[in-house]
Amino acid sequence: MDSKKIDELLKLMQRRGVAEFTFEYEGTVLAVKFAGAQGQPVTYAPVAAPAAAPVAAAAAPAARPPGGIVIKAPIVGTFYRAAAPEAPVYVNVGDKVRKGQVVCIVEAMKLMNQIESDVDGTVIEVLIENGTPVQFGQELFRLGPA
Repeated sequence: MDSKKIDELLKLMQRRGVAEFTFEYEGTVLAVKFAGAQGQPVTYAPVAAPAAAPVAAAAAPAARPPGGIVIKAPIVGTFYRAAAPEAPVYVNVGDKVRKGQVVCIVEAMKLMNQIESDVDGTVIEVLIENGTPVQFGQELFRLGPA
């Protein structure tokens, strides 16, 4: 992918109000994080990566009542509720979480990425099944007041 196509992709993501995204093309991964309301790029770092199997498209989420704080997937990968199959899950419905507390793992390209809560709150809903592929920005948990 040439720099002109990358620039077009970045402008499209800014117009759509995307905060961050990861894009893979022919074995190269482009990870971009936008800062501020205008969406100015902070990082623009193509990284060579081995080709990965395509991730199945996620089903459209069912309508959920508004309210609460949502923890979303910051990357594309596989969602895991625990560090290992035999380990206890990080959080359950009803658990209180603190800002910075690990709530799950998203595996991407054989790397286990710990996902932390950005706020204090109480888990009111787990929105994804364990072992399910997730897309960037897909809702994982809904939190209520602490």
